[in-house]
Amino acid sequence: MTCKIDYVAPADLLQDRVILVTGAGDGIGRTAALTFARHGATVILLGRTIAKLEAVYDEIEAEGLPQPAIFPLNFEGATLKDFHDMAETLDKEFGRLDGILHNAGLLGRITPFEQYNPELWEQVMQVNINGPIWMTQALLPLLQASPDASVIFTSSSVGRRGRAYWGAYSVSKFATEGFVEVLADEVEHLGTLRVNTLNPGGTRTAMRKAAYPAEDPMALRTPEDIMPTYLWLMGPDSRGHNGEKFDAQPPKG
Repeated sequence: MTCKIDYVAPADLLQDRVILVTGAGDGIGRTAALTFARHGATVILLGRTIAKLEAVYDEIEAEGLPQPAIFPLNFEGATLKDFHDMAETLDKEFGRLDGILHNAGLLGRITPFEQYNPELWEQVMQVNINGPIWMTQALLPLLQASPDASVIFTSSSVGRRGRAYWGAYSVSKFATEGFVEVLADEVEHLGTLRVNTLNPGGTRTAMRKAAYPAEDPMALRTPEDIMPTYLWLMGPDSRGHNGEKFDAQPPKG
C-alpha cells in the first residue's frame, strides 16, 4: 500500500499515450484527465453527462494539449454489445490503449444492510464492478497491443476493511480488489500490462460530501493534491508493479 505522493512526473511522462478515463466529467476523473493531457497523453473522456465531458474537452483544447476524444456511456444501462462496439470504435481510431483509469463510481446509501434497497444494491454493483469488468474484457486486446499499458481500478479503505453501513459500495470495492488480483495474475506473463488498485483517500469531491455531509471539505486534500500517485501508476516508472494495492495519500498517524 505504498504511497507516491511525492512523485515528481517529467513533463513528457505520458507523451503519445492513449488513456481512457471513466467518470471524466468531474471530481477526480476530471482532474486526472486534465493532468494526463498536460503530461502528453491523448485522453478519451468517458462519462454519462455529455455537457460535463464537453467542458473538460474544451479545457484541454484551450490549453493546446493533445486533442482528446469523448465517449458518452452510462454503466447503469450499458450492455456487453456497448462495450464491444466501444472497443471496435477505439481500435479504428487509435489501434491500442496505453492505459485505463477506472474512476466512475456510485456511492449508493450509507445505511444499515437490513434497510438496503435491493435495486440500489444492483445499481451500485453494475456501476462499480460489473460494468468496469466487462468493459476491461472488451478492451483487453487494445491494452495488449500497447508495449506498456497500465490499468488502475479505484478502490477505497472500505474495500480493504469492511465498515458498518457502507453496504454495496464497500462490497463492490472488495470485489474490485479481488478481480484485480485475478486479472493481474493472468496477465503477469505478458510483461507489458499491469493492473493495480488505488485508494484515493478522503478527497474534496461531491461523493465524499454525500458520504460525510458534516465534514469540513477544506480539511481534505483536493483531487489535484493526489495526482502524483495517479501519474506514477499510469506512467512507465510503475513498470514491474502488478496486482498491488496503492494509496494516493499517506496513512493518517
